[in-house]
Amino acid sequence: MKSKSVIMKSLLLFVIAALTLSACSTAAPASDASATDWNTVKSAADGGGMDALIAAAKAEGELNVITLPRDWCNYGEMIDSFSAKYGIKVNSLNPDGGSADEVQAIIDNKENKGPQAPDVLDIGPAYGPLAKEQNLLAPYKVETFDTIQGTNDPDGYYFVDYSGVMVLEINADVVKELPTSFMDLLDAKYNGQVAIAGDPRASNQAAQTVYAAAIANGGTLDNLQPGLDFFKEMNKKGNLLPLIADAGPIAKGETPITFQWSWNAYANKDTFAGNPEIEIVYPSDVNWGGYYYQAISAYAPHPAAARLWEEYLYSDEGQLTWIKGYCAPARLADMVSRNVVSDDLKAKFPDATLLAESIVPNGDQLSAARALIKEQWDSVVGLDIHK
Repeated sequence: MKSKSVIMKSLLLFVIAALTLSACSTAAPASDASATDWNTVKSAADGGGMDALIAAAKAEGELNVITLPRDWCNYGEMIDSFSAKYGIKVNSLNPDGGSADEVQAIIDNKENKGPQAPDVLDIGPAYGPLAKEQNLLAPYKVETFDTIQGTNDPDGYYFVDYSGVMVLEINADVVKELPTSFMDLLDAKYNGQVAIAGDPRASNQAAQTVYAAAIANGGTLDNLQPGLDFFKEMNKKGNLLPLIADAGPIAKGETPITFQWSWNAYANKDTFAGNPEIEIVYPSDVNWGGYYYQAISAYAPHPAAARLWEEYLYSDEGQLTWIKGYCAPARLADMVSRNVVSDDLKAKFPDATLLAESIVPNGDQLSAARALIKEQWDSVVGLDIHK
């Protein structure tokens, strides 16, 4: 794990000349894909190479993904393109859930491997080590693993997929005087207007909102209490709404001000196309960055398709698809060094300095923060955030 006060330079230096890393591997001799136990395969080469993996995944014919809204990081296009390329049906489970729901889904379906059992996960940083500790993940390294920058598990149990920064997404048709900071949101003029994009007890994005609020209110990466106190005060003033802010309530003006990852805010702005008008504010009192992990379930009902999905996500094609959804993918430096990313796509990101200098806690700090929020949200803040 990285040390305290981690800076996202390892993930986001697309403005700095990057070294081209070799991700080549020697393919193993061709083997009978049907005789391979893909649940135990740790790389495509171990299973006989990409051709063998593709054949086995096509034979399985399906893939179960979980908590992937189509407008999150452009996952709609990602799913459609993968399905069309390989002829594999993608089943999307619980698209509006959180990271905790993903981990729980593996636990609940360990024995049956039925239609509600996820093959792959896209989870917040605290949940990667947690799921590994519970023996819920399978180690696997994609062919481009050596070019994935970030706090990856060295054996491939989990690895960084994309990153961005925390912003305020504001429905400007409702909010005429825009807040510029977290602290502004305590003002009486924002009564009944502020919402979180998830339940902080279960959602990585929502929990990190509380963490960011701690820094904005004088806390540290090891002292989350000011964040909980901030939301307690906002709730007391009547400014904090009990509604989870997703695209529907934002568009309707029901949740006019939302704490949001930058990629979600920009995706909503594109989707709404001015109806309503969306303003995106980078808060002046905290520059908070975040990233997510990919992982494969140790109990995947479609283990070959799960591995092929990861290969696709971490191919240049998959990484560019994430960029279209305003996410900075973990292989960005490698692709920029090879002139794979167009200037138009580079413009999809927030300010490069903000990305490079944003504050990101390490995995241990995130795990401690998640546990504290889950334990104290009800007693300190006292507001149930729900649909």
